[in-house]
Amino acid sequence: MTTTSLNPVGSTNGAGAHRGPMIKSAWDMTAVADWALFLDVDGTLLEIAQRPEQVHVSERVMNILAVAEAFLGGALALISGRGIADLDRLFSPLKLRAAGLHGLERRGGDGVLENLGEAHLLDRLRGPLSELTDRYPGLLLEDKGLAMALHYRQAPDAEQEIKSFIAKLVADGEEPLTVLHGKMVVEVKQMDSNKGKAIAAFMAEPPFAGRLPVFIGDDVTDEDGFQVVNDLKGHSILVGDRSPTVARLGLPDVPTLLTWLERIAADPAAQNGIVREGL
Repeated sequence: MTTTSLNPVGSTNGAGAHRGPMIKSAWDMTAVADWALFLDVDGTLLEIAQRPEQVHVSERVMNILAVAEAFLGGALALISGRGIADLDRLFSPLKLRAAGLHGLERRGGDGVLENLGEAHLLDRLRGPLSELTDRYPGLLLEDKGLAMALHYRQAPDAEQEIKSFIAKLVADGEEPLTVLHGKMVVEVKQMDSNKGKAIAAFMAEPPFAGRLPVFIGDDVTDEDGFQVVNDLKGHSILVGDRSPTVARLGLPDVPTLLTWLERIAADPAAQNGIVREGL
């Protein structure tokens, strides 16, 4: 049987990070049935697209999520920068537990949607960001209501001006806002939320409480989540070779992650305890 290696962050074989043999299979980590599984979406479960609305959710991904959620007794949640309404649209007919907008929205174990943000805090930014977008063909301004994201994947030469403009725009105001830098995107949102706080909130309630947290993400915006999971003695898993990171384990890309998750879903009875080396 071909194995999918889960490796310590920073290990290499001369071709980049996350390639050396370490944890030989999913069930070498812990009893998977005891996991609380948290998954980032773009760049983790799904390949990043040129525009957010162009991502493709395959039947394969849908099957993985449905099987994993059932096997874990519901202890699976999406932890995303997308809004929860957008997540529900993408993954319909599944309606998974989720934290959206980097924790500003959360649908917990009871299914109730909690909103922690105030859209009016971004009102001052909307006009100037729209004007900036008009100056650069290819820039995409995504107004999520409680957060605003400026995507420059199709206008990479504008990166430095965008970052400087947004930093000054936020600094000139008194709103409690913060700036997040992701993969070819700059996002502005309310300060008092992040993916780590969302994961901690899930871990305090059924069906997540008492389980081992596992968070899988790919971007700088996932670092708060990795840190919280590390503090809880769980498994933080980076998809890709970005550095620096506090994630302790890594997988090279989205296809490898999907294969790894499929193996868990296909043979959960094969677990044989935890490999602690490198954790």
